[in-house]
Amino acid sequence: MIRHDALDRLPVRSALPALRRALDADGVAVLCAPPGTGKTTLVPLVLAGLVGGGPDRRVVVAEPRRIAARAAARRMAWLLGEKPGDSVGYTVRGERVTGRHTRVEVVTTGVLLQRLQRDQELADVDVVVLDECHERHLDADTVAAFLLDVREALRPGLRLVAASATTDAEGWARLLGGAPVVEAEGVSYPVEVVWAPPARPVRPPHGMRVDPALLTHVASVVRRAVAECEGDVLCFLPGVGEIARVAGQLGGLGDVEVLQVHGRAPAAVQDAVLSPGTGRRVVLATAVAESSLTVPGVRVVVDSGLAREPRMDHARGLSALTTVRASQAAGRQRAGRAGREAPGRVYRCWSEAEEARLPRFPAPEIRLADLTAFALQAACWGDPDASGLALLDAPPGGAMAAARSVLTAIGAVDPAGRATDRGVRMARLGLHPRLARALLDAAPEVGADRAAEVVALLSEEPPREYGDDLAAAWRAARRGGDAYAARWRDEVRRLRAAAEDRSSAAEAARDD
Repeated sequence: MIRHDALDRLPVRSALPALRRALDADGVAVLCAPPGTGKTTLVPLVLAGLVGGGPDRRVVVAEPRRIAARAAARRMAWLLGEKPGDSVGYTVRGERVTGRHTRVEVVTTGVLLQRLQRDQELADVDVVVLDECHERHLDADTVAAFLLDVREALRPGLRLVAASATTDAEGWARLLGGAPVVEAEGVSYPVEVVWAPPARPVRPPHGMRVDPALLTHVASVVRRAVAECEGDVLCFLPGVGEIARVAGQLGGLGDVEVLQVHGRAPAAVQDAVLSPGTGRRVVLATAVAESSLTVPGVRVVVDSGLAREPRMDHARGLSALTTVRASQAAGRQRAGRAGREAPGRVYRCWSEAEEARLPRFPAPEIRLADLTAFALQAACWGDPDASGLALLDAPPGGAMAAARSVLTAIGAVDPAGRATDRGVRMARLGLHPRLARALLDAAPEVGADRAAEVVALLSEEPPREYGDDLAAAWRAARRGGDAYAARWRDEVRRLRAAAEDRSSAAEAARDD
């Protein structure tokens, strides 16, 4: 049974007539709606004709993170009184929950990128919603450029919505060919700002390292927030390690439950965080809770002021995350979480004087990250230098040249920059090209099982307790019963199947 009472409370409903008119007239639109208004949940249901009438359509919603994709699908299924896999499903790397009657499918941008490379027309899709565009992830920018190519050359009737809580609406409108901008008003309450810098200076972040003194200070501010305020507390930290360290310092909070939410958290924990609690809670979260997820019951935000962004690690030849100061825009987004349901308060772990020196917006990933995977995707798309792609920011020339050099060395592109058959196989593995080459080269030598296990271990950093020794970490993952080990085994199965398929294809080619 459809939960009309919950649907009727979503503020984005007022913007739906204008959004429908924009899509009917132009086929493209930019939707700006604050967090919690229903842009991620109600809009796809309406566009698919599952609520509010309208023609039946198949809608794909692209999210930047796996945790957000799963959560959005589960929420939409709940609103319809169904379970995921019925009218609403989701697909993330290594997991697909859909059925014959699925009309709304939530996917990660990486999954959609792979799907576009296999089927450029997206023949069974009527509408694509690109959610959280303001985050400017490289995969999301690439997907948007590919979809605009598809609309121009193959399917002008494919509808496209760029949706975000806070975005460069004018820039996206220009990119989409003068698309109408539809704005939805959110329901927000005043949020009091409390400046809570450390009493003594702390060392600035370096690489992945965060000064333990700052984390101790953040934990003390969380305790202060619990004592001074009512309601749940949402604390923003840059990564899993920092969340674990702060959680370890929050003992003795009485009946207050401490929860950790991040992409590596078990599904049961993610579900608990996204459901109303029975008692008071402290939720320690990464940036995934800025806009992708709505945590109910939050009245207080504690902001560490840090974030993680990708940078090129020239020593390894791979992209790596580094800790940076969060932008002013991210700070506003985080603070707004305290005013979603009632007046709230945000404790900022820096001084008001420092605020003016922070960057206004997060830097687009295309300007900073390793572009090897992007260059391979562009080559497979038929545009090796990406000069014909509609991008908000052009890729830096030096980074593209370095990426092409790597791709040539590993046999992924020919001297003209065109993708080779080997390069196409690499691109479809959903790995960095260097790791894709390792899997394809190692499988015939050491077997698909061992190749898949090692590459899966290299593709996601294991927990710190696994140690720095690769062989020891491999053994720990094999016998581990934690969430990382479960994800590792899922990825091993996926990569093993891909490696075996490639090996069979290579053997067949030699036999011919």
